[in-house]
Amino acid sequence: MESLSLAASSLCTSQGGPMERHCYPGSVSLVGFSSPRLKTPSFPKNLKKRSFGLVRASAAVETKVAIIRIGTRGSPLALAQAHETRNKLMALHPELAQEGAIQIVIIKTTGDKILSQPLADIGGKGLFTKEIDEALINSQIDIAVHSMKDVPTYLPEKTILPCNLQREDVRDAFISLSAASLAELPAGSIVGTASLRRKSQILHRYPSLKVMENFRGNVQTRLRKLNEGVVQATLLALAGLKRLSMTENVTNILSVDDMLPAVAQGAIGIACRSNDEKMANYLGSLNHEETRFAVACERAFLETLDGSCRTPIAGYACKDENGDCVFRGLVASPDGTRVLETSRKGSYTLQDMIKMGKDAGKELLSQAGPGFFDQ
Repeated sequence: MESLSLAASSLCTSQGGPMERHCYPGSVSLVGFSSPRLKTPSFPKNLKKRSFGLVRASAAVETKVAIIRIGTRGSPLALAQAHETRNKLMALHPELAQEGAIQIVIIKTTGDKILSQPLADIGGKGLFTKEIDEALINSQIDIAVHSMKDVPTYLPEKTILPCNLQREDVRDAFISLSAASLAELPAGSIVGTASLRRKSQILHRYPSLKVMENFRGNVQTRLRKLNEGVVQATLLALAGLKRLSMTENVTNILSVDDMLPAVAQGAIGIACRSNDEKMANYLGSLNHEETRFAVACERAFLETLDGSCRTPIAGYACKDENGDCVFRGLVASPDGTRVLETSRKGSYTLQDMIKMGKDAGKELLSQAGPGFFDQ
């Protein structure tokens, strides 16, 4: 049997009490962690270890005040996204390429702390963003790097999100040691996913399969569970696997026809304080307009539906060969027995695309009828 490969370099994730700040000279600090030390997780012997290049603490004490403090979660994927942001800033702005000019601040969020329950049971919006946004508002950081699919449709007061980096591949990856695709999994096979969107679409197409809903943890943790036989397969965002250079684990890539992506999947959003013109200008230099428009369209759809974290919702906007916007949206019952879909096509302009997203959301609200979103 094959084993899966896991990227293995990570900063310590020891859990602390009240919010604390520990600075790693010249590069990294932690918010909400109790001990300032580097640590790599232990791995089973049959799993290959590989690093994706985290910032290392410098041996000499760096006294220079950082020009930009980047706030991020501490998972390997979140850090990869923060480093992508840092590298783009350094490439475009010479003053940011100096040692110590950019500092990465790791912040532990509610979603990181509570791993024993399904996300839908924890409830609330902003499970992976709230503490980072609070650090931004309180000037503990200067910019906040988020996975856009984690960002609520409203932004906290005193913050703006002026930048989306160019979107990665939006598709989901199927990963299994025993089957080449979802269709080839034997009846009764267990697929692990923490996403109700994935669960509902899997069960709608393959009702003979079972879904382990509380299949949580970072990419490495989920692949380890799969390797240990906890589940027979899992689905992960291809974008994350690409950013972690872990695509060798992919068994099959699902088309958007087979698995419509989450709203804003594959997109990185970067926020700053609304009164911080300097940071807004830095972020404006990184913004990818095509991505920003697509994300705005999808989030308008989500906002109109006002779905709770218990409602499976998917939405994807893209540019076709003629330069027009094509949007597809979906809502479903959690058990996959009822799936409602719609689509729109129009000009690839911000206002038209926001209107398309809202109109699609209103249509599905009307189709769903009373009580659909209260399940």
